[in-house]
Amino acid sequence: MRYLTARKRAEGKGAAHTGTEHHWHMTVTAVALAFLVPTWLYVFGHALGQPYEAVRATFARPFPAILTALILIVGMRHFAMGAQMMIEDYARGTARKMAVIFVYSLSAVVVATGLFALIKIAL
Repeated sequence: MRYLTARKRAEGKGAAHTGTEHHWHMTVTAVALAFLVPTWLYVFGHALGQPYEAVRATFARPFPAILTALILIVGMRHFAMGAQMMIEDYARGTARKMAVIFVYSLSAVVVATGLFALIKIAL
């Protein structure tokens, strides 16, 4: 006779066995974005409306360039995970798989395009 507690029976038994991990990734990226976005808006706000050369000079400095790259990467990762969660809640079968692949591909394209543009401006 086995004596299992309710916790032992339920541990690791989520639908995809990764619910807690997914939740923590979303929480960590949300907290990171809570600090990164206001800082980036301050930097971007100073560059907004400036001549092209002044904007290039701003984003050629390491802090604004790294901050912008982090916003792109962390923001798109957060978007992809949140969209995946919504898709998994409302879609089934092949449509679900195709939608998740599309969302992850879209976020990768946005990151690649944004980083390319940032490199072109910074260099």
